[in-house]
Amino acid sequence: MSVRVLLVDDQPLLRTGFRMILEETAGVEVVGEAHDGVSALREAAQLSPDVILMDIRMPGMDGLEATRRLTASASSSRVLILTTFDLDEYAYAALRAGASGFVLKDAPISELVGAIQAVAQGHAVVAPRVTRLLLDAYAHRLPDPTQNSARATLERLTPREREVFLQMARGLTNAEIAQQLVVSEATVKTHVGAVLTKLDLRNRVAAVILAYDLDLVD
Repeated sequence: MSVRVLLVDDQPLLRTGFRMILEETAGVEVVGEAHDGVSALREAAQLSPDVILMDIRMPGMDGLEATRRLTASASSSRVLILTTFDLDEYAYAALRAGASGFVLKDAPISELVGAIQAVAQGHAVVAPRVTRLLLDAYAHRLPDPTQNSARATLERLTPREREVFLQMARGLTNAEIAQQLVVSEATVKTHVGAVLTKLDLRNRVAAVILAYDLDLVD
């Protein structure tokens, strides 16, 4: 089954370029386009895409606010942020708002498609080089007022779930975690689900951010 993608960018030429690239990619279907956050919310509600490829800087409602509203609405669509700069504080804020990852607009086609597929699957952190740089640069600038309650919530994890959480925070995939802990990938998937549920996290990117906020990883 193809990954259904909604393209959101205020520049028609960029949308056309991304559409041409993605329509030539097996397993990806572009189901619609939007030019700003307002139209993105409308199209997302009507089309229910698997992934929304979202530009972050647009006139009117930007991608950050649109992501916040999608998350608040419990939309099943996952947001993949498009950004121009390696270190973009807005992109980090979008991760906090509920985006599942981000990719540079000039990324190789293989990286773009891989990011879309990973986000659609929902079980892999989109972690290109710039993600780690962004987390390092901005995690300390955006303190979470609920740190104490978050630390208390961590106590609800079993020792094995805590191990899995720390490996997730380091950007490892389920397969890599399984290899590290010498368990099956299915077992890891079960633990990941339990961790996200107990910590009330939307996705694995949120787990990475939480771990950085709590100084659990460097």
